[in-house]
Amino acid sequence: MAWRAGDGVELYANFGESFHSNDVRGASIRVDPLTGETVDRVQVLVKARGSELGARIERPNFTAFLVGYHLSLGSELVFVGDGGATDPHDATRRIGAEATLFWRPLSWLALDAAGGITRARFRNLPAGQRRIPNSVSRVMSGGAEATLGSGMSTALRIRHFAAAPLIEDGSARSRPTTLFNLGAYWRRGPAKIGLDVLNLLNAKEADITYFYASRLPGEPAEGVEDYHLHLVEPRQVRASLRLSL
Repeated sequence: MAWRAGDGVELYANFGESFHSNDVRGASIRVDPLTGETVDRVQVLVKARGSELGARIERPNFTAFLVGYHLSLGSELVFVGDGGATDPHDATRRIGAEATLFWRPLSWLALDAAGGITRARFRNLPAGQRRIPNSVSRVMSGGAEATLGSGMSTALRIRHFAAAPLIEDGSARSRPTTLFNLGAYWRRGPAKIGLDVLNLLNAKEADITYFYASRLPGEPAEGVEDYHLHLVEPRQVRASLRLSL
């Protein structure tokens, strides 16, 4: 449902039921390839139910969206480090809000921002064991773009991911990641030349982090519970050419 509450103001509500797919290997598996033990198959399709309430404001130089939502999944896919695959887990529930803003305060300057907060939990596990591994609670992105004239423009962008639980009790968590990118562009006819500096501040942060048991030479046979991460790409300069025919 959508209701136009005023000039450039709209309120809306959505509800839907659908399905999401589990890893299809889980629907045909009979034997664990690591242990050789018999394992149970899982459903390929799992029911999902979602709803949201939102508002949209549109003005000539300003646009804003705000929405609150609820999402329930019959099963959550969780990464398993030992096998390098995903494992269907218990049902989950998410409650959160998202906002998007666009503002052009001057004819040559545009600002935008987007962010979201989420509370994600397993539904049928004991208290204190309901955190969903790698479910980020807060995300944010934003930027500024300036038109300099003569086909020249520049843009600065930021992307931020907050810390996330890595195991169900939340005792191991990832660290926040914040990246800045800077770009300069020149458009001439159908051609656009770009020069981007990615990871402008050369952050030494993780792009993704997991926590599970692994074993290095000399460590106990049962392995050691530890953090496993993939760092973001180091600072780099990238040139591009785009043709619009």
